Amino acid sequence: MIPLLIDCDPGHDDSMAILYAARHFELRGLTTVFGNSIVENTTRNALKICELAKLDIPVAGGMGAPLVGSFAPSMIHGASGLDGADLPEPKRLPVDMHAVTMIIEQAKKAEGELVLAAIGPLTNVAVALRTEPRLARWLKCITIMGGSLDIGNASPYAEANILKDPEAAAAVFSCDAEIHLAGLNFTRQAILDRSHAELLRQAGGAVPETVAGMLDFYLGRNEARYGKPISPMHDPSALVPFVRPDLVEHRAFHIQVELASPLLRGMTVADQRNVTRRPDEPEPPRANVKAGIRMDGPAATRHVIETIASYGRG
Repeated sequence: MIPLLIDCDPGHDDSMAILYAARHFELRGLTTVFGNSIVENTTRNALKICELAKLDIPVAGGMGAPLVGSFAPSMIHGASGLDGADLPEPKRLPVDMHAVTMIIEQAKKAEGELVLAAIGPLTNVAVALRTEPRLARWLKCITIMGGSLDIGNASPYAEANILKDPEAAAAVFSCDAEIHLAGLNFTRQAILDRSHAELLRQAGGAVPETVAGMLDFYLGRNEARYGKPISPMHDPSALVPFVRPDLVEHRAFHIQVELASPLLRGMTVADQRNVTRRPDEPEPPRANVKAGIRMDGPAATRHVIETIASYGRG
């Protein structure tokens, strides 16, 4: 199994990603960051998910604010960041280690093998890269749920995880690590709806039934905001390509994060031109990101839901 560390801000879709990962990867731990709620809540939510699924992995709390400015929690997940689920209270505390330290130590321990899944704002990852310059080459790759090759969601141009800390995202995108991107253009191809919640209920067991409740709440919030009780399968889509590469297609792009423009702040600007360079033109910047462009959405959602349903079978 591929060793994996998840940096997250649970979060309904983060929770699904954690449960999915525990079945398909060697899950080394969870690090938490602000985002869907304050970091105290996201850390507690991560511990609750571990308690629910009986995952014996370390959880380390991390950064509580962006590198520049402040942030507003994404209320689509509710006040706790994980409303709508009757989760068990955690029996243990976070480890006595900062998330940044855990990222560095786990990468060093599994040099060249560890996949770092960053499915929240990229603050922890940026600080870890700044703290330990060798981190980029220690990692096998960083897989990010964030950004978009087309329209945004937190603004017309920016996706929420990137917009919550654009400076951190810019630092991560400019590092020397191999970066895989599951942007909104990719995650919107895999749609969750109420039929998926019903499939989980039919599976039975504490984990599937709890996730069904989470989905009910989350889809209801999406219906109130967007008019339909559906949601893209955001965070698990950053992990599916490692397990089911047959379901996806990626393409390499040079991507930068816009920082200067108030209108475009947080936009992931991808050079998607397919042109032949003239002799008098400078070399274009090298591609720095492998971005998802196509996914068999129905097959991917079925695969993830079946994985979570498997918890009901022990």
